[in-house]
Amino acid sequence: MSPRVLVTNDDGIDAVGIRVLATALAGQGLDTVVAAPRVDASGASAALAATEDDGRVLFERHDLDGVPAYAISGSPAYITLLGLHGAFGPPPDLVVSGINRGANAGRAVLHSGTVGAALTASAGGRRAMAVSLDILSAADATTASGGAVATLSAAQEAARNWDSAARVAVGLVDALLAAPVAVMLNVNVPDLPADRLRGVRRATLAAFGQVVMTVVESGEGYVRTALRQSDQELTAGTDLAVLGDGYAAVTPLRALGEAGDVDLPGLAAG
Repeated sequence: MSPRVLVTNDDGIDAVGIRVLATALAGQGLDTVVAAPRVDASGASAALAATEDDGRVLFERHDLDGVPAYAISGSPAYITLLGLHGAFGPPPDLVVSGINRGANAGRAVLHSGTVGAALTASAGGRRAMAVSLDILSAADATTASGGAVATLSAAQEAARNWDSAARVAVGLVDALLAAPVAVMLNVNVPDLPADRLRGVRRATLAAFGQVVMTVVESGEGYVRTALRQSDQELTAGTDLAVLGDGYAAVTPLRALGEAGDVDLPGLAAG
């Protein structure tokens, strides 16, 4: 029996990336279902939020090039939990989140709804993957979008190399299935045609993200923020450095765990 995969994202059900990813996975024979936010939910991290009507979370049925899909007024992590509990058919063996509009790299992954969905699946005992395409424009990003490019026109979005990211994701499915349970892969792919990708490499998390938030104005009862491209020096072997060298970067992650090596004087173990 083919593994069942739930595909979600934080850019919303109408994003080009999720359609390309879902059809690529289904094309490899995976039992694929899509469940994604009805509208953009970038920057949601692993928030559990949904719009309810008399205690019911409503959804709309869609069809993404033959793949059954559901649009929900909720956060990616919440939608993932619904999927793990069988809300969209049999619970999935894998959760694949993306393809995100913009890289999710460095420690800034903490804020990503794309990564938050995959980490939620990992915490729920599933193998998961977050997939992002490296489209960076700090001028077009907003803090509300979690640093993602939020203002691509339809033509600009369609012209990006989504197929390259989908190919990398499909190529990693076997490795993910062979990985320990509750592991997720954070995958970032350069915005290049597949024949120009230099390969796929394992990478560590950079100490920073591609964009950083700054406070540009502070007044009585308000602050104004802006995003700018990080000017910190890249460290070899990190996801941002690997991306910059033209490779897809793969970083294995787990959901939050205890810091058992930290000494807390005066506190006895429970």
